Amino acid sequence: MGTSVPVPTGKMRNIGIIAHIDAGKTTITERILYYSGRSHKMGEVHDGEAVMDWMPDEQERGITITSAVTTCRWGDAEIHIIDTPGHVDFTIEVERSLRVLDGAIGVFCAVGGVEPQSETVWHQADKYRVPKIAFVNKLDRAGADFFETVQMMRDRLGANPLLMQIPVGSEASFEGIIDLVHMKQLIWEEATLGATFEVTDISEDSTENAWEHRNTLVETVAEFDDQIMEAYLAEAPVTPEMLVPSIRKATIGLKLVPVFCGAALRNRGIQPLLDGIVDFLPSPLDIPPVEGVDPHTGKAKKSPPSDRAPLVALVYKVMMDQGRKLSYARLYSGRLSTGGEVLSPAKETKEKVARILAMHANKRERISEARAGNIVGLIGLKASGTGDTLCDPSNPIVLEPIESYEPVISVAVEPKTRGDQEKIGQALAKLEAEDPTFRVKYDEDTGQTVISGMGELHLEILVSRLKREFRTQVNVGKPQVVYKETIEGRTEAAATFEKDVAGVSHFAQVVLELSPRKRGAGNRFNNALSEELLPAEFVSAVEQGVMESMESGVVLGYPVVDVSVGLIDATYRESDASHLAFKVASSMACKEGLQRGSPRLLEPIVAVEVLVPEDFLGDVIGDINARGGKIQELKSRGATRIIDAIVPLSRTFGYATVLRSATQGRGSFTMRFSHYDRVVGSPATH
Repeated sequence: MGTSVPVPTGKMRNIGIIAHIDAGKTTITERILYYSGRSHKMGEVHDGEAVMDWMPDEQERGITITSAVTTCRWGDAEIHIIDTPGHVDFTIEVERSLRVLDGAIGVFCAVGGVEPQSETVWHQADKYRVPKIAFVNKLDRAGADFFETVQMMRDRLGANPLLMQIPVGSEASFEGIIDLVHMKQLIWEEATLGATFEVTDISEDSTENAWEHRNTLVETVAEFDDQIMEAYLAEAPVTPEMLVPSIRKATIGLKLVPVFCGAALRNRGIQPLLDGIVDFLPSPLDIPPVEGVDPHTGKAKKSPPSDRAPLVALVYKVMMDQGRKLSYARLYSGRLSTGGEVLSPAKETKEKVARILAMHANKRERISEARAGNIVGLIGLKASGTGDTLCDPSNPIVLEPIESYEPVISVAVEPKTRGDQEKIGQALAKLEAEDPTFRVKYDEDTGQTVISGMGELHLEILVSRLKREFRTQVNVGKPQVVYKETIEGRTEAAATFEKDVAGVSHFAQVVLELSPRKRGAGNRFNNALSEELLPAEFVSAVEQGVMESMESGVVLGYPVVDVSVGLIDATYRESDASHLAFKVASSMACKEGLQRGSPRLLEPIVAVEVLVPEDFLGDVIGDINARGGKIQELKSRGATRIIDAIVPLSRTFGYATVLRSATQGRGSFTMRFSHYDRVVGSPATH
């Protein structure tokens, strides 16, 4: 790719593949690479040979952990694909990928339909206003139901699906599709591994059904296009040349979701999906200019997707690669050359780009320049991390950072030998730089290093990487949940700080009012005093003292959340008022207020969806109740019952093994973090 002619920005597609775990995202990506000529062999996830799942942990477990980037050509278009994880523990990988993508393919299993993690990633894409097309996969599997899955997209996702195709045959007899835009039948040939397919007229027994769906397609598109509406009402023919641009416009405008179908593992349906990516998903020119703020004036600023505009890029991911820092960046505007100097306004530093790499999973190719719309790897950035903007030093702009998630589970790790002691600290620092949802903390009281993450699997993989990549041997403790603290009562507290420090007198007196906020609202500081009563410099000291004291609560020292703290009175003497005095006094008052305000411990609650055969329903519900869970809803899907419940995270450790043995291996479950709630019987400290 380094030597090939650059593709015009209008011919680029930056897309992600998003879905629930095991819907077939990686398999679809492998087929795309094969049919577009990027790979000469199809890698299979179940053989541990998928190009995109290149980490040893991914190959062993058959799941995607890290979002890999690759590039391929289809016709005259260049497609950059990010294959994202489906497991809830790696939601941050999806979040940061969606932040830099222009379009997405939502993949759904025709048997499982719209599953919980599909909902999560779909709504993440909605948050970033990412246009989407859908691919209903695994139509060859027993129990596959294309139309039921499309209905679930309407019901569960609030989407407006537009059928571009309907399947020919179902389950074991699934052999191809009917293209409703061109009204042709496509049947794939087994002998060529799906590389070729036969295009024929629609068979007689399917013609009536196909025309019904074609009319629905035209009716739906006509709602968004006057020309098609006129042709439809006049009963004039509506040609593919009329439909394609109109569907593209409605898709990019987030009004429609074109739906394709196939069976990726049996090599059916991929080429029309590639056509759909090019026809319906946006190029960087189709999306609004990226918005940010000028760090000097705080005013909003836009940057158009043009090579001629000043450079604006976003670092969306950092990886340690053979000891060097590799930063993944999306260029929104301008150009970036090897050796070029860029400004990182958030870090207030200038950085030099030593190398620019075109990425193909874990293989890469050096290129001399990247342009607006490109997603590339950069080597040489020292200070910039995930979510940081890179821009032209003469045109500073800061883009909105990438939202992160708070970890909910911790384990203690300790080195097995003295030789591992030093290595473990460096290794953990590198892993922490890569992953914004991973935290490392040294516990002074116990002398242990505590690592925190998004779930058991997340921490398991990080520990595996410690051993495998960094060759450090560690002992790992039992998982512990990360609790929070809050208060349930409104209270006032006062404190005075009066002391001589190194011969200088310090004095401050503050009165704070503390009150609980609704769950998930976060902490807030309010100042009710005028500048005459307390100058602004001391108000900022009070806020600093309050926020620092809420980093560890009064019940068990966990962070305090959902509390509003108001500064309602203060006394200061001009002669000995100081920043230090007000910071310490407010910290003391805040701790006092937390003690008095009916402090409570909060624990993470997870939303669990359990799929279980009817015969085992009673046992599984009994077990959920025994774990302190609450059943929210019971549903049926064929012979399978679906239990939606919320359960304290601390009671879910090892649940996979329990469920397997209770259902003879036939039950499965998924869970995701829902919210923090009061621990039943949580102690007040007074």
